Amino acid sequence: MAKSAPKSASPAERAAELRKELDHHNHLYYVDAAPVISDREFDKLLQELTDIEKAHPELVTPESPTQRVGGKPIPGFEKVTHKVPMLSIENSYNEADLRKFDADVRKGLGAKVAVEYVAELKIDGVSMSITYQNGKLAVAATRGSGDIGDDVTHNIKTISAIPLKLDADTPPAVFEARGEVYMTRTEFTRINAERAAKKEELHKNPRNLTAGTLKLLDPKEAAKRKMTFFAYGSGATDGVAIKSQSELFETLKKFGFPVNPHTKLCRSMDEVIAFCQEWDTKRKELPYDTDGIVIKVNDFAQREKIGYTVKVPKWAKAFKFEAEQGTTKLGAVVFHLGKFGELTPVATFDPPVPLSGSTITHASMHNASWVAEMDVRIGDTVVIEKKGEIIPQVVEVIKSDRTGKEKVIVWPDKCPKCGGPVEKEETANSYNFICANTGVCPAQVAKRLEGFARRTRMDIKGLGTEVAIQLVDSGLVKAVTDLYRLTKKQLLSLEGFADLSAQNLLDGIAASKERGLARLLPALTIYMVGEAMAEVLVEAFPTLDTIVVAKPEELAKVKGFGPKRAQFIREYFDSEAGKKIVADLKELGIKTSHDKKAAPAGGLPLAGKTVVVTGTLVNYDRITIEQAIKDAGGKASGSVSKKTDYVLAGEKAGSKLDKAKELGVKIINEDEFRTMIGAA
Repeated sequence: MAKSAPKSASPAERAAELRKELDHHNHLYYVDAAPVISDREFDKLLQELTDIEKAHPELVTPESPTQRVGGKPIPGFEKVTHKVPMLSIENSYNEADLRKFDADVRKGLGAKVAVEYVAELKIDGVSMSITYQNGKLAVAATRGSGDIGDDVTHNIKTISAIPLKLDADTPPAVFEARGEVYMTRTEFTRINAERAAKKEELHKNPRNLTAGTLKLLDPKEAAKRKMTFFAYGSGATDGVAIKSQSELFETLKKFGFPVNPHTKLCRSMDEVIAFCQEWDTKRKELPYDTDGIVIKVNDFAQREKIGYTVKVPKWAKAFKFEAEQGTTKLGAVVFHLGKFGELTPVATFDPPVPLSGSTITHASMHNASWVAEMDVRIGDTVVIEKKGEIIPQVVEVIKSDRTGKEKVIVWPDKCPKCGGPVEKEETANSYNFICANTGVCPAQVAKRLEGFARRTRMDIKGLGTEVAIQLVDSGLVKAVTDLYRLTKKQLLSLEGFADLSAQNLLDGIAASKERGLARLLPALTIYMVGEAMAEVLVEAFPTLDTIVVAKPEELAKVKGFGPKRAQFIREYFDSEAGKKIVADLKELGIKTSHDKKAAPAGGLPLAGKTVVVTGTLVNYDRITIEQAIKDAGGKASGSVSKKTDYVLAGEKAGSKLDKAKELGVKIINEDEFRTMIGAA
C-alpha cells in the first residue's frame, strides 16, 4: 500500500519522499515485473506530488516523475553524433547459417577456446541510445545512420520504463544505455480503435506507430501513446567496467532499466539453435512483436579479438524467423486512391488472420493486372503472408477450394471518393483503373499535398498525411497553392492544432517559397517528372515560363525525356488546373526559377572525379547526393570500376563497397565527403 504523508512533513520532505517512492514502484513494475500497488494507487501518489510541485514550483527537479509529460513542443530535431557507432547485425535464416557463424567465431578465437553465447529476443521496435551524465538523463537519440541520429529526448522522457536518473549512489560520469523502444499490441489496438471511431486511417503496425510517435514534436501528444522499453546494450561509458553481456544485463537492471526476461546464456550452438526453435512458436504468446533472435558472444574480451567488418560486428548474428502464413477467406474488396488517381484494391479478410503477433484484417492487392493474373475472387480461400514480418500480402489463391459461388472483382465505374469517372489506363506491362477527375478529387489532392511537402521537394515540416487530409477535408485546401493562403485562425480551427504548431506550419510554408524550380517541379506531381528528371529539365529550361511555352519536340530533346514524358508535361501545363497553378505561383510569390551555382575561384573540388554512392546516408537521399556530386564538379556513377575515384559508403553499404576494396578504390564516409565539398 502507498504511504500517507506524515503530518509533520514539510512540502520539500514530502516531495522528496514521493519521488523516491514513485521511482521505487516504477522499478518494481518495469524492471522486476512485481508491482505491489495498483495503477490507481500509483496515480494517487503521482497526483499528490504534482499538487505539491504546483504549489511550490521551486521544488520541481528535472528527474521528478511529474516531468515526463511536462515539456513544451520543440521546433524541430537536432542531430546527435554517436560516440560509439550503432552498428547493424548481419542476418541469418537457418541452422546452417548459425553453425557457420559458430565456426567463424571459433576460428577467430582458436579451436580450443570455450565460447558462451547470449541469445535474446529481437524486439520489433525502434533502436535507441540514451546517455546519462553523472547519473542523470542527458540525451536520447535514434539510431539513424548508425553514426548520426535524431535527438528525441523530449519524447523518451515520457516513457515510464526509462529512468530519468540511474539508480546508483555513485553513478558513472557517463553511461550510454542502448535498447529498443516498442509498443504492445494492446496499446496499438487501443489507438487504432480510437482512430477507427473517428474514421481516420489506421496505423499499419506497432513498430511504425512507435517510430512515428518518437518523431512527434509535442511530448504531450507522445505521452498519450504508451510506449515502453527494453535495454540490451551499452555505448560510450566512463566510470563503469563491464566484462560480459551477462554482466551488462545485471548492471542495466541495477541502474533501473527493464531487461527482457527471455534471454539465455548458451554454452554451445546446439543450445542456441534449440532456443531459436523454441521461440519461433512461443513468440506468439508475447504481448509485443518480435522478428527473430539476436545471438552475441558473451565475453567482451573475446568480442574484441573476433572484431568487426566495415558494417557489422563479427561476434553477433541475428536469426530471423521465417515469414508466417495463414489461410482465410477473401471477404470483400474496397478501393483506395493514389496521388495520380490510381485505384488500389484492398482485400478484407473473413475471418481476420492472426500472424506474427498481430491480427491481419486487410491487405493491398497491387493493381488490376495483379488481380487478373492471380485470378483472385471474392469468397476465395487465400494464403496470407507477412512480408518481412511487417507488410501483409496475398501470396496464393487456393482454387481447388472453390465452390462456384465466388465472385469476380468488379472495378467501380465511379471514383469511390469523389464520384468522378473511372478510366482504364494501360502501360507496356500492366494496366489499372484511375479516377479521371484528377483536378478536384479530394483523395488525390491530399496525396499530392503530402508529396508537395516532402523533404526532397518543398520541405514543409509538420505537413504529413494526417494534416494533408485535414486541410483537404476541411475545404481549406483545394489545390497545393492554397497552402500559401492559410491563416493561423484557420489552422487553429482544426483538431490537434495549437498556437505553436500552427505557427510552425505557417513558417514552414513561408520558407518553402524559396526552394526554387528544381524542387518545385516534382512537388507539382507532374506524371513521370520526379526529382532526378526535374534537375535535368531546369538545366535546359531554367524558368517556369520557358517550360510553360516549350513545344513537345523541344522538351523531348532534354536528356532522358523523350516524346512520352514531354507529352505529360505539355498536358499538365495546358490543362485548366495547370494554368491556374502557374498563375497562383506567380501571384503568391513562389520562386519559379533555377539558380545555376557559380564555380568557386579555386575550381570545383570534384572536377573530373567519378564518385559511386552505396548504402544509406544521413544528410542526403539518392537525388540530393547525386546533385551534390554534380554541383562539386563530379560525376555520379552507378558502378565501381578502376576508373572510379571515390566510393562514398553509408550505412548498409553493399557489394559496391566490396568491389571498391577489391580494386583498391578510395573509400570515404559522409563526413569526409562533406569536408571535401566544403559543406557546412
